[in-house]
Amino acid sequence: MDEQERHANGMAVRRAVLGDAHVDRAQAKRTELTTEFQDLITRYAWGEIWTRPGLPRHTRSLMTISMMVALNREEELKLHLRAAANNGVTRDEIKEALMQAAIYCGVPAANSAFHMAQEVFAQMDRETAG
Repeated sequence: MDEQERHANGMAVRRAVLGDAHVDRAQAKRTELTTEFQDLITRYAWGEIWTRPGLPRHTRSLMTISMMVALNREEELKLHLRAAANNGVTRDEIKEALMQAAIYCGVPAANSAFHMAQEVFAQMDRETAG
């Protein structure tokens, strides 16, 4: 696979997982400083890793959520909490991942993650209702 194919595959997965609106916003914010970085994450995070056949997207979502808790990456955690639904992850599964994170990443990290999940889910519910 060449870099153009990897980028195209990555963009397809990125859109499927994160949604067109998010990807379109990210693309619109590209600058001379960030363009190469955006291309890098599209090719490698999305086109190389998320397209691998060894794990389903559902599992990759749960793993990513757990890693964002461990790394204390609030914005990325919120993004992937929302995106997990696109991969068939239920809120109960997210709750279990956060419970697991409480033991392995620490209670304060999981406490923050639960608060973020509540915010994200409430916003998603408002969007669905309205």
